[in-house]
Amino acid sequence: MPELSGRTAIVTGGVTKIGQGVVTALRDAGAAVVVADIDAEGGARLGTLGSGIHFAQTDITDDEALSRLMDETLVSHGSIDILVNLACTYTDDGAGSGRSDWLEALNVNLVSAVMTAKSARPYLKASRHGAIVNFTSISSSVAQTGRWLYPASKAALVQLTRSMAVDFAEDGIRVNSVSPGWVWSNIMDTLTNGNIGKTDAVAAPFHILKRVGRPEEIGDVVAFLAGDRASFVTGADWAVDGGYSALGPERAEETIPLLAAEER
Repeated sequence: MPELSGRTAIVTGGVTKIGQGVVTALRDAGAAVVVADIDAEGGARLGTLGSGIHFAQTDITDDEALSRLMDETLVSHGSIDILVNLACTYTDDGAGSGRSDWLEALNVNLVSAVMTAKSARPYLKASRHGAIVNFTSISSSVAQTGRWLYPASKAALVQLTRSMAVDFAEDGIRVNSVSPGWVWSNIMDTLTNGNIGKTDAVAAPFHILKRVGRPEEIGDVVAFLAGDRASFVTGADWAVDGGYSALGPERAEETIPLLAAEER
């Protein structure tokens, strides 16, 4: 039987390309997956991924909405065994960001992960297989030109993962995080007009494997961390980055605009 058979996973932000890679990996490992996302239009398209995936329109910054999500998931699926905190905002104007931008970024990227985990905690405890996977980023450990909010919030989430792992251990809940490198995502698709080859070329100098990751490659690591084969793994941040963090290649210039630059 698939390792996660009979278990239920909630994935926030699962409508995105990376989210779909995670969702399908969990589903293929046997879990029933509830995608909690604010994007109703994107949620309607999840049907193309096949059976075993269910959409629940959810604003993760609304505590009452989170409570409803947990209650309705329990009623419809019987348990909550896995939580993946993937939802985020990329709002970031670096040094030019105002207070409202900071509060939005921290609310979505950090505080909402805390509140979602808090809402899920009693159900994960009852599961006896409880696992949380937080999505951090390579941005959490390097300085990037023009970016302050996203890296700061992700760095805080790395530390939060450690703290959460310590305090949730008494409930039998393991907590880990994944820090992806560049991954084929919605923004990369948009900037390059769907040109993944160009994206690989721009990413090559920053990654030992000389390409961006594919969403399913991130999903496979999440599915491993969610399962019993990772039963002695908690409080750890997993670099799923094609060697980005080992290479340490960040430049003192912006690179994202290269994705949208015209070919010569």
